[in-house]
Amino acid sequence: MSFDLKAIRAHFPALALTDNGVRRIYFDNPAGTQVLSSVAAAMSDCLLAKSANLGGYFASSADANAVVQSARDAMADFLNAPSADEIIFGQNMTTLTFHMSRSIGRLFRPGDEIVLSQMDHDANVWPWVMLARDLNLEIRWLPFNTETFEFDLEVLDNIISDRTRLVCVGGASNLTGTINNVKAICAKARAAGAMTYIDGVQSAPHVATDVQDIGCDFFVCSSYKFFGPHQGILWGRREVLEQLEPYKVRPAPADPPSSFETGTQSHEGFAGVAASVDYFATIGESMAEDYAGRWPQFSGRRQDIHAAMSLLFDYEKTLASHLIRGLIEIDGITVQGISDDDAMDRRVPTVSFTHELAAPAVIAEGLAKRNIFVWSGHNYAVEVARTLGIYDTGGAVRVGPVHYNSIAEIDELLGALPDFLSR
Repeated sequence: MSFDLKAIRAHFPALALTDNGVRRIYFDNPAGTQVLSSVAAAMSDCLLAKSANLGGYFASSADANAVVQSARDAMADFLNAPSADEIIFGQNMTTLTFHMSRSIGRLFRPGDEIVLSQMDHDANVWPWVMLARDLNLEIRWLPFNTETFEFDLEVLDNIISDRTRLVCVGGASNLTGTINNVKAICAKARAAGAMTYIDGVQSAPHVATDVQDIGCDFFVCSSYKFFGPHQGILWGRREVLEQLEPYKVRPAPADPPSSFETGTQSHEGFAGVAASVDYFATIGESMAEDYAGRWPQFSGRRQDIHAAMSLLFDYEKTLASHLIRGLIEIDGITVQGISDDDAMDRRVPTVSFTHELAAPAVIAEGLAKRNIFVWSGHNYAVEVARTLGIYDTGGAVRVGPVHYNSIAEIDELLGALPDFLSR
């Protein structure tokens, strides 16, 4: 069975909502996707039938333990982690990164260096800048080419030094959409003896993730970007986690992953995460049989998930290509990202653009009046917007289709744009 958009959309109740008889078109997905009905059901079941703290002898506590373990197992499959015991949960990626930075920073000494990227969301920038201020560390910046919207990795060779202790970079940009070659970056960092911290919030919803193949030390993502609840997830290489001192209260577990999960966690969030991962497995089983051969090293749910991601990314590339082609044909619009039709495999479908006259906020507000949901501004990609010279002019309009969107919805957006640009 091939990709079936109608069957896909049936999993998302929000896609059927209307306002005054006008359907909603969700292109705000880079900020948060719509939630699966199975996710809501799993969270409801956890809240209503499995509400207890962990470690008790009674039935509801045992059920809660099972919920937590199922979420760790699911994310281990989603990321191809060696062990579910390397999966750490938190409120969101930003909170996890601030929290983990304190433990990681204890390994550093004044004068040590952290390499940051000018293409990253601020959640993988400012926690490390603040850490550097506190510990007298040095920050070195990896720039990107503003014409190609990609890194020149030869430049990285001149940035990494014998004092580099950590390299932080995003799997994909939440503004330009560029998919970064994090595997090559991690190899360069590892050769220099540095750790790597990968922000996968924008890449994980679109491209199959294999942390073992990437070769990173930390990988963070957020399930509300892939149809789940507001929940952050971090994978950490076990031998690295064991070097870190967790910031925790004394009665909390001493060993990872629980030692890094402060306080009582959102068990209903865990249940939702497991359900969102199972959705991908279902797609793999029902629609992506032809893609399983791309992942011969996996079997079972792990293979199904990665096959599904490959199928969905192929579909999303058609959406991105159609959107970009349509935007380029509109006078005055500049696409702030990779736009070559033969380069869609080097970007996620998150597409940002500016207009020579109309402000991004004006365009976004006009589209909202048509019930077409997009974002405008810098979208927390502060360094990216500054590098592109759009930070002080209102940033960009960001359109983020995912696999539940259609070509028809993109055409509706493209058809509406000239009305706002001519004013």
